[in-house]
Amino acid sequence: MNRIAVSISRGIARVTDAALGPYQTAVIRIGFAATWLLFLLREFPHRQEMYGPDGPWKWDLAQRLVADNHAFTILMWSDSQVWFETVYALAVLSALLLLVGWRTRTMSVLFMVGVLSLQNRSIFMGDGGDNVIHLMAIYLVFTRCGQVWSLDARRARLTREARARGDLPRAGAQDRVGLVLWAALGLLLAAATGAGRLSPGWLAIFWGLWAVQALWWAVGRLGRTAEPRILLDVIANAVHNAALLVIMAEACLIYATAGWYKIQGSRWQDGTAVYYPLHLDYFSPWPALSDLLASHGTIVMLVTYGTVAVQVAFPFTLINRRVKNVLLAAMMTEHAVIAVVLGLPFFSLAMIAADAVFLPTSFLRRLGGWAARARGRLFPPGARKLPGQRAQGPRTPEPAEDPHVGFTA
Repeated sequence: MNRIAVSISRGIARVTDAALGPYQTAVIRIGFAATWLLFLLREFPHRQEMYGPDGPWKWDLAQRLVADNHAFTILMWSDSQVWFETVYALAVLSALLLLVGWRTRTMSVLFMVGVLSLQNRSIFMGDGGDNVIHLMAIYLVFTRCGQVWSLDARRARLTREARARGDLPRAGAQDRVGLVLWAALGLLLAAATGAGRLSPGWLAIFWGLWAVQALWWAVGRLGRTAEPRILLDVIANAVHNAALLVIMAEACLIYATAGWYKIQGSRWQDGTAVYYPLHLDYFSPWPALSDLLASHGTIVMLVTYGTVAVQVAFPFTLINRRVKNVLLAAMMTEHAVIAVVLGLPFFSLAMIAADAVFLPTSFLRRLGGWAARARGRLFPPGARKLPGQRAQGPRTPEPAEDPHVGFTA
């Protein structure tokens, strides 16, 4: 019984002491924000036809659909052109700021609002990658995805250094931008609540997130002891780790269901399923390349059977790290090929971003080191030195948030 109790206590400590997978969640944040941002920029000339009030899917049709499925979209609050352009600009800006990791807690919520608003306005647009972005945008809200590779992490490091020098007497005193952002969003939320635009469920979610931000800042700013902050950290770590587990389970479920449904198809059984999309004009951005691949029956058969085998086997390979890494590389390569051959770049980017949750931490740390060295060559530290600033040696990035910055990651 003592051994069981010790094992349980260790498991609870592991889940609550720290937010697991800081590099994996950072990659997910960057990957999905970049995918959605590139999609919005690529479709900017066609935004009216896809999501605008005068598009093929009329505003009244969308209103009837939303009334039936109760989907969340702020685009249905008004059919004016100004409102549509504002929401589209919000989606672009939130994706960009989430990509660079500026105020990730707030930007993750705005990113979710932008994704849900546009996609639920016209659910018949896009491809399977939209469904992945749709789900992951919700899950990201509950993760601490700004611990590394973000402007929030940089600000936290600078705050720790300033406090160590005695330049920051009170915790959170310098976070005026976060306070203004929190107040402005509170006023907008109050206006939407007063106008009756939000359902009771979404009211509880948004006001709850807003209140949690206020509590987080107040504890870090006004708390006299460390216990309240420790309690908030424990809760935040547990929520983060639960969301990370859901993201991993979602990725496994996507591949498992796709693989088992393919097994039931006759074209996948006889090895010809890949052959037919290669002859569709819609999926042939490079007709010569598609014809070249389709002319080799053996290659088509191997790719067809290989796709099914990898998708069905992947969830079972998580118990073996080496096999999992091999299949992970194979799936990412497959999605890259799909992006080029079938002309589905955003679907492939979304799936690669979902796969990144299983990447080894050692590989991601090396990847971050390579990126840091490349940035150092392009922008030498001496060129960014401010007047009166002392030269400092290289720093090792710390995968942890500053506990007293306030409205941060």
